[in-house]
Amino acid sequence: MRWENLTEGSAGPAALFGAAAVVTRTFDTPEFRGITFHEVRARSIVNRVPGASRMPFEWTVNPYRGCSHACVYCFARKTHSYLDLDTGIGFDSQIVVKTNAPELLRRELGSPRWTGAHIAMGTNVDCYQRAEGRYRLMPGIIEALRDRANPFSILTKGTLILRDLPLLREAAEVTEVGISVSVGFTDTGLWRTVEPGTPSPAARLGAVRTLTDAGIECGVLMAPVIPFLGDSPEQLRATVRAVAEAGATSVTPLVLHLRPGAREWFTAWLGAHHPHLVPRYERMYAGGSYAPTWYQRRITRQVHELAAEFGIGPARRGEARKIVTPERPDGSAPAEATQLSLL
Repeated sequence: MRWENLTEGSAGPAALFGAAAVVTRTFDTPEFRGITFHEVRARSIVNRVPGASRMPFEWTVNPYRGCSHACVYCFARKTHSYLDLDTGIGFDSQIVVKTNAPELLRRELGSPRWTGAHIAMGTNVDCYQRAEGRYRLMPGIIEALRDRANPFSILTKGTLILRDLPLLREAAEVTEVGISVSVGFTDTGLWRTVEPGTPSPAARLGAVRTLTDAGIECGVLMAPVIPFLGDSPEQLRATVRAVAEAGATSVTPLVLHLRPGAREWFTAWLGAHHPHLVPRYERMYAGGSYAPTWYQRRITRQVHELAAEFGIGPARRGEARKIVTPERPDGSAPAEATQLSLL
């Protein structure tokens, strides 16, 4: 494994962690069998999104690298190649854990240079994958964001987010909190083959219901819509109907995109399970990582029409909340609270 490229003394970008801090573990329990964890002490945790990215946010926090959800289409697979790890099965089973993520985030948020910008989580790999059940990094991360009233969002396929519902409610009292659950389809046969390590779509939609019933607005990222396998009018209707029944505040479709690393792994899966579709995919993605614009627009239009039919409106943006400044020890009136900027 190419740890030296990311450790102190490397000739490349600033080191991400010290080589002496890497500890490799395996656990002989059913939920972790076949998975290797590489525990590291990161040197930074708040990452700036490259300017060329299509992402609608500038800063992210990723406490893990690699993901046991094992989604065959995951665009983050390429990141494992930076460690000389396989972007296929290695991405699914070799998980890097940044064990000091909560304490590091608290320190970085407290820096005079930090301006309180929105932080997105779950946009690279899922922060509520199975590893989180053991390492419990997210409670400390949410607490750090709550205590600084720093706006944040979480995207997940993991129902483990419900464990942290009390903390999410506390954070929502002082800052903008956005929660989205990813459910691209409700077809259980498709789910078992393309997202084998995730909770079922029904379980994820159950989490949406629990979150919304608890007063935490939750949208659904309908992603990915998989061409020729999950995009029929009947499948789209069934998914949007289920999303509406779960109480989601919004539904946003996103068509499958196939970046290098993910493209090779997905194509191998497609050849094994649906070989007749390989030529159609070669034509559809001949222009690059994204499906043609006409196809994306068609899917978006269909989903929006279905959302209107089932009564799902656009996501409602809450008002910025204020962090309460505690009373001074001398009993004098607290300074005026600082209002944070919205997303």
